Amino acid sequence: MSYEFIALLILGAATGGFINGLAGFGTALFSLGFWLQIMPTWQAVAIVAMMSVASGVQSLWMIRADLKPGLSKLPRFLLPAIVGLPAGAAVLEFINGQTLKLVIAGFMLLYGAFFTLRRSLPQVIRPMPVVDSLIGLSGGFLGGAASLSGPLPTMWCAMQPWTKAETSAVLRPYNVVILAIAVIIFARNGYYSRETLIMMAIALPVTLISSKLGITVFRLLNDNQFRSMVIWLMFISGALLVVNQLAQS
Repeated sequence: MSYEFIALLILGAATGGFINGLAGFGTALFSLGFWLQIMPTWQAVAIVAMMSVASGVQSLWMIRADLKPGLSKLPRFLLPAIVGLPAGAAVLEFINGQTLKLVIAGFMLLYGAFFTLRRSLPQVIRPMPVVDSLIGLSGGFLGGAASLSGPLPTMWCAMQPWTKAETSAVLRPYNVVILAIAVIIFARNGYYSRETLIMMAIALPVTLISSKLGITVFRLLNDNQFRSMVIWLMFISGALLVVNQLAQS
């Protein structure tokens, strides 16, 4: 591995870990921008899944007491996601990664731009369990296809009248469980080669340290600041994906 390769590997681990600790999602969105420049799509996705699980478990443990009030909302997102995950994993070898990322990036840019141009964020007051389940299902599919289980549930949760603890109680365990299952599937498919494991050994400590820093920032934000931060992260994530894809084309 060259110095440039290692530098991009570490940068991806640092940014992805920090965002995951802060918001409970985003490892793939931020890390893939660096890692897809230096490794094949399947390898980058496999490493992202493992780093997401590692930083997610650390985050869950550190703020476990804050999550109890919102855990009752988790099953209607998580159970459909488990159904959608195998289908996403099945198409990973065939999916056009560039097209997938551009579609997601465009969605996030439109979402971020819409909300940043409004004085107040809209809220979904009435419970919509069917929509929750469809969002969970779609997130599970994207988790298997590109380790991108977080964006759709995050956007939907940001529109709910929930506290940051309630939002985190859905997003953090949702992503950990989905991507942990994805890791098992990827391992069965032979994605974790010796070379991949060496890259993971380099990225893991950077991811965990950065995730801890993100959790520290999370604790300093109030509910409104947290919701606004999630919106901005969506916008920035989408912009990074578009820039990355344009640079590669």
